[in-house]
Amino acid sequence: MASRLSRGVPFLSALVIVLWSALAPQPAAAIPAFARKYGLPCSGCHEAWPKLNVFGQTFKDNGYQLMNDRDSPIWQNPAYWPATMRITPHWHRESANRVAVDTIAGPNTAEVKTIQHGFDLSGLDILTGGTLHSNISFLLVPSLENTGDQISGSFESAWVRFDNLAKTPWLNFKMGKFELDNIISEKRGMTLSDQGGGYQLYHFIPVGSTNSFGQIGDNQLGIEILGHSKNSYTRYSAAFFSSNDGAVGVPNGNAYTGYFTASRAFDTGRLGVQRVGAYYLVGEAPTFFQHTADGGVTGVGPTGKKSFHREGVFALVYVKKLDFSLYYQHGWDNAFFGTGTPGDQPLPIEARAPTWNGGFVETHYTVHPQLIFIQRCEFVRMSRQAFTTSPSSLGNIDAYTFATRWYPIMLSRAGLALHGEYSLVRQQGVAPVTFRSLAQSSTFLGLDFDF
Repeated sequence: MASRLSRGVPFLSALVIVLWSALAPQPAAAIPAFARKYGLPCSGCHEAWPKLNVFGQTFKDNGYQLMNDRDSPIWQNPAYWPATMRITPHWHRESANRVAVDTIAGPNTAEVKTIQHGFDLSGLDILTGGTLHSNISFLLVPSLENTGDQISGSFESAWVRFDNLAKTPWLNFKMGKFELDNIISEKRGMTLSDQGGGYQLYHFIPVGSTNSFGQIGDNQLGIEILGHSKNSYTRYSAAFFSSNDGAVGVPNGNAYTGYFTASRAFDTGRLGVQRVGAYYLVGEAPTFFQHTADGGVTGVGPTGKKSFHREGVFALVYVKKLDFSLYYQHGWDNAFFGTGTPGDQPLPIEARAPTWNGGFVETHYTVHPQLIFIQRCEFVRMSRQAFTTSPSSLGNIDAYTFATRWYPIMLSRAGLALHGEYSLVRQQGVAPVTFRSLAQSSTFLGLDFDF
């Protein structure tokens, strides 16, 4: 039965895409929450939900305000609660070409290909945001994760922002848990599968490294100063946050990280608004933890803090209905991170700081606001391994994603997207037994809806 289903996946995917394309689209309307407050159509802020257009970026930069009298919460109907719930029931198929299994020779002594498929649910996001008062905005996103036998919760975002300080859009202040100011936003990503749902470079960790604190894609706890021109063509952001990858409770011994970015947009007429920018992330984090008698982490004392940094450039390039998101990153981790050595211990002989370069090209073809096709190619190449004896290609990544989204419903009270996606990720030298390349793929067919 499993083999018949596996052979039927390409046909099923093709059939769904053909049906989606053939059905006549309805006029575009608004997504919940902000659309209901301002009476705007969905296409006013989105090229295709959740991807922002230029006006949507400006609205977001202004702290979810249109800079008129309707920004005040008193304009909201008392019966209206500005909240949106989002979840995605779906069918998916996950494949890995080399997974360790036990044999008569002992545990984890052989590799086999595994395939799993079935119906599933994503986590649930509850989004509420807007203005507490003129020029005081907020966003709160409690998130519930389905782990199979239980449900766990966390706060994906929770911040308050003071806008237009000194009566200028160039000075705004935010505090709480927030997404770093990534113009190519992972939180507004157009892909959802296990392998293709995030950007590899936003979370890349060299093989053997213990540094999980340089993940640009994760929401962070800290403060941010940001500003922009009136039309948001020119933007900057400077964030300062705890080096704990968004975890609460200050677990990582008084370490901090900074993220700085700036970008500039240019209106090229019929081709669209193009944007180029650069970013720099630099910080330090502990390489080991002190523990109390009962095994807890003290979070204080000499924890061998070492440094790391990420830097690069990005661009959004538009050619009418076709656009390209371009991203480049150079990364560097201290040798203590790269070799997994606690900071109070000597480094291994010939240990080095690992470095890498990577980039992606994500292409969108927006037929209209209710139909979009997505393709992404992403590559990571190690330029220096932590150990001279490691293969030069260890940890290199090639990732490919293809997806389409069709929106039969885009109203001010609800939105629905039919989402089809295939993603393949191949990483060199990480197979658990033979240390050959590990290839993992995802096929995803789902209903992404919010209300």
